[in-house]
Amino acid sequence: MARYVTLIHFTDQGARNIRKSADRALAFEKAAKKAGVTLETQLWTVGACDGVLILNGEEKKVLRCLTQLTALGNVRTETLQAFDARDFKAITG
Repeated sequence: MARYVTLIHFTDQGARNIRKSADRALAFEKAAKKAGVTLETQLWTVGACDGVLILNGEEKKVLRCLTQLTALGNVRTETLQAFDARDFKAITG
């Protein structure tokens, strides 16, 4: 299974409905779990991004969850595949 770091940016709609953000996050966690994706963490941030997700799962399942999330119109995402030290060592030899 692969690990992904997703940077979250609120859309205008998401910013207008920011008070519902925690409820939407819980709904996303349930949907991800149902789809076979593990949500390691979900954080709100201050700065260039409004939040960060760390997800584990099969690539297509993770990307399907993120596509469904962005289709709701509250956030835009930027997703990066991430590696821990053991995986990175295996990649670099």
